[in-house]
Amino acid sequence: MKKNLTILLAIIVLMVSGRQYSYAAFPLSANKTESSVSTPTVDKGQPVIKSDESSAKSPYPAEGHHGGGKNKSWIAAVLLSFFLGGLGIHRFYLGYTWQGVVQLLTLGGFGIWSFIDFIRILIKDLKPKGGDYDK
Repeated sequence: MKKNLTILLAIIVLMVSGRQYSYAAFPLSANKTESSVSTPTVDKGQPVIKSDESSAKSPYPAEGHHGGGKNKSWIAAVLLSFFLGGLGIHRFYLGYTWQGVVQLLTLGGFGIWSFIDFIRILIKDLKPKGGDYDK
């Protein structure tokens, strides 16, 4: 039992440790030059692009990607949902942190929510947050 708990905690730490979270309207950047650039914005939160800045690299992620991260594997999501669905690990993997916490606390909605998620992942209805599965 202690070995299983250790493995489970190691999986959770590995999944969460590589992510950077930002509570601002833009993703965190490891490159200090991008984070120090101030881009003027309009009321809707879209950056204003001036004619001389059009060739510069945008600090914002590409359309359809959340935080500029890689797409997630469908096989990994299916396996996590099947084996650890009651703990909500698949929700953490797909980027739905709060739903993962709720599933963790309710043991997957007493098994019902995790079973529905497993079926939704199988038919590719439940996709990663802000992206799609790898091709």
